Amino acid sequence: MSAQPHPNQFALLRQRRFAPFFWTQFLGAANDNVFKFAFTMLVTYRVEVAWLPPQMAGLVIGAVFILPFLLFSATSGQLADKYDKARLAQLVKSLEIAIMVLAMVGLLMQWPALLLGCIFGLGLHSTLFGPVKYAYLPQHLDEREITGGNGMVEMGTFVAILLGNVVGGILIALPEGWWLTGAEAVGWTALALAVVGRVVAQRIPPTPSTSPELVINWNPVTETWRNLQLAHQNLVVFRSLLGISWMWFFGAVFLGQFPSFAKDVLHGDEHVASLLLVVFSVGVGLGSLMCETFSRRHVEIGLVPLGAIGMSVFAADLWWAASQVPASERLGLTAFLGVGANWRVLIDLFALSFSAGLYSVPMYALIQLRSPASHRARIIAANNILNAIFMIVSALGAGALLSAGLSIPQVFGLLALANALVAAYVFLLVPEYLLRFVAWVLSHFIYRFRVQGDEHIPAQGPAILACNHVSFIDAVLLMAASPRPIRFLMDHRIFQVPVLGWLFRLAKAIPVAPRSEDPAAYEAALAAADQVLAEGDLLGIFPEGGITRDGQLQPFKGGIAKILERRAVPVVPMALTNLWGSYFSRVEGGNAMVKPLRRGLFNQVGLNIGPAMAAGEVTPQTVQTSVARLLDPASSMGA
Repeated sequence: MSAQPHPNQFALLRQRRFAPFFWTQFLGAANDNVFKFAFTMLVTYRVEVAWLPPQMAGLVIGAVFILPFLLFSATSGQLADKYDKARLAQLVKSLEIAIMVLAMVGLLMQWPALLLGCIFGLGLHSTLFGPVKYAYLPQHLDEREITGGNGMVEMGTFVAILLGNVVGGILIALPEGWWLTGAEAVGWTALALAVVGRVVAQRIPPTPSTSPELVINWNPVTETWRNLQLAHQNLVVFRSLLGISWMWFFGAVFLGQFPSFAKDVLHGDEHVASLLLVVFSVGVGLGSLMCETFSRRHVEIGLVPLGAIGMSVFAADLWWAASQVPASERLGLTAFLGVGANWRVLIDLFALSFSAGLYSVPMYALIQLRSPASHRARIIAANNILNAIFMIVSALGAGALLSAGLSIPQVFGLLALANALVAAYVFLLVPEYLLRFVAWVLSHFIYRFRVQGDEHIPAQGPAILACNHVSFIDAVLLMAASPRPIRFLMDHRIFQVPVLGWLFRLAKAIPVAPRSEDPAAYEAALAAADQVLAEGDLLGIFPEGGITRDGQLQPFKGGIAKILERRAVPVVPMALTNLWGSYFSRVEGGNAMVKPLRRGLFNQVGLNIGPAMAAGEVTPQTVQTSVARLLDPASSMGA
């Protein structure tokens, strides 16, 4: 969106502030999944365990892995806020080595109970690392890097899941007579990954405590409740936590069912189960990476509804496609790929996982940016607690549905419906997601939107954004340009426009009437505007007082001075260009929007943003002069 060049997210892999941390979490995630998937394959295909039937193995192993998140996340969040995160990461990786030594014994002796205990230990390892992982990034990356950094972490996590499952599946399936048995190969590989991860963690740069005075509460029950209350203080953050937890509920059903889905529905062998995990992991990884491109290096939560739509649409089609797969003998990978109906299953799986990547990364970035630094790790811990609850409920719910006689494709179909209902509920509770989605669609598919100077929008604190008023959708375009939410002071008549009026009411825009028409409403609007600034937020205003009817910049009115009399804050001048003559402008001079698609689709419009002006130098005339300078010199409206 900005004209200024910036290195892309892959440049972070060449920097010490990111690379050792990235590879530490990558190796840990890979190791978890080498061991988990090998153990699942072992009890699904090779070793009969009376208390762990094959059709329930994935669900039980997944639930045991998640249980420590529920029990110990509150404690791990406190530790990550109180102590240096680099040192904590190193201690956690040392714990991983000890767990994998025990896992080696369990694999060699084929003791399922010990192996299940090691699954719990790896869950504890991930629980302790989770708050470190997400609280680390905001201390080393700025707002323009945080989406790319999260995208890299999510991509790395799911590529690690991919490689871990592939390697675990290949190793456990090694044929008899090989120089190592499958169990031995898995054990040595897992131990080696743990050791390498510990070596890499030593290079993570110091990451000082954000709350050194914190007194640790070792009671997980009371601290869990306290963390949830802490997260609930910011409703947007808390509901975003719920949204992320739902994504893990959604994904856990697929990840837990892939072995049985491959075996019983798709009639495939272990390699087909591995292929499903490959496709799912690649999809999530690519979706996560594309967030930076789609958001143009800002935290773009408008991608979240787009991801939710994709998750439901393609999960529903996966149910339908899987129901049409013909019965057959057990298929190897080559034979499976030779069946045309199976390709639709793979495409649906890739598309829904790609959508999940788009859905999750902006939510993580939003939580990191809007959580106070002193409590960030504990809020991430609250997220992990909620994730654990949702994933355990997911495992139990899927198990209950399967026990009741539903097929795996039918479970996927119900999940698609549930996702649509949950998404609609969340986006009505947190309309900021829906508003940013509308702004994102408008600025990507109706116009080619180019922004210059977006670095002048302050990353923190109150400010007034003052812009010329060219069309009915000016506010939506400003939303698309800003990394932060904007509350708008708008002419009360615009709320009468169908659809747009509802949208602006959803955005909690402040209607203002001329003082000559309604003095009480005018004063109430100024008071509401002052409250926005008092809360440290951005206030958007159009000082002309209405949409231009002739394409010319109109005289700025005195409302901006009235606002500054109450509270002195910076004023950021902005100029929308090339909107005059579009469908949403009043080029015909009337009140209604006419001649749809007059200029076609994808015509270029722009927003030029100037440096912030101190409150003391602001008058209606000085702001108007600044806005006029930002307009295209070929025309007073930047034609």
